[in-house]
Amino acid sequence: MKKLLKPIIVLLSLITAFFLCLHLLIVFEGKDTAIDNADYLIVLGTRLDGDKPSSLLFERIKTAATYLKENPDTIAIASGGQGVDEIVPEASVIKESLMQLGIDEQRIITESKSTRTIENFKYSMDYIDEDSTVVVVTNRFHLYRSKAIGEDLGLNVSGLPAATPSEFRVKYYFREYLAIVKYYLEKFHII
Repeated sequence: MKKLLKPIIVLLSLITAFFLCLHLLIVFEGKDTAIDNADYLIVLGTRLDGDKPSSLLFERIKTAATYLKENPDTIAIASGGQGVDEIVPEASVIKESLMQLGIDEQRIITESKSTRTIENFKYSMDYIDEDSTVVVVTNRFHLYRSKAIGEDLGLNVSGLPAATPSEFRVKYYFREYLAIVKYYLEKFHII
């Protein structure tokens, strides 16, 4: 039994250290500061409450609206498709909410085909001019992976962190650890 205990302790220590490193990356990137006067701002979609933004999405929308008011030449891209359990596309809810917060409809492009973060970027790139500066708005826990995806696709991207409501923190941080692992396994063609 003692021979088995030592490898188990080592394995658990390695796993703990790995997830601690991921957490530190997420926390560090979640403090990112967006550049001023970006050409485009992508608001990443997430689950809806019926035809209204969830509290998680509404934090992204509020953060985006503040930035857009301070940077009047920036064009917004509301990005998010319609999930199987959603009655409208996330992009349309983002757009409507931005307009309710005072953003002119002419400044908002909707991308409503995406169902994953990588698709948010790929489909949004159809509207982005080459060599443009891009700000991505998402919740703090999601910013590290989002920026990594944007950079991997060749975008000049900075992040704008939105708050994460407390009721989502444990679930979504843990889920993000797994999503980061999956992202890198796919990126390096391990899976």
